[in-house]
Amino acid sequence: MTAEINFKGYDPFADTGEGVGGTPGMQGSLIHIRIQQRNGRKTLTTVQGVDPKYDFKKIVKAAKKEFACNGTVVEHPEYGEVIQLQGDQREHIRTLLIKVGIATNEQIKVHGF
Repeated sequence: MTAEINFKGYDPFADTGEGVGGTPGMQGSLIHIRIQQRNGRKTLTTVQGVDPKYDFKKIVKAAKKEFACNGTVVEHPEYGEVIQLQGDQREHIRTLLIKVGIATNEQIKVHGF
């Protein structure tokens, strides 16, 4: 009467992705668009998790021209390269990323108030 016990059970908390911007799993492929409050009425929109195979400078150049705002690419120690745009450009950059085919609607997570 020996019963086999499986000690390698399902781990619901196991990480399914490779990290920010990784391809496998939905967790790693999310693009996060956030807004940060600066001083007064000034805000900053950040985009993280874009696949590194894309040229970030060209994305920023297209966004600056289309949204009439300033922007830059910043190297973050934890998240890698992050796109920063002046002002509340959350919906604009979301539609731009979907329109040019960088991400689908399900891959974009918009944060903020």
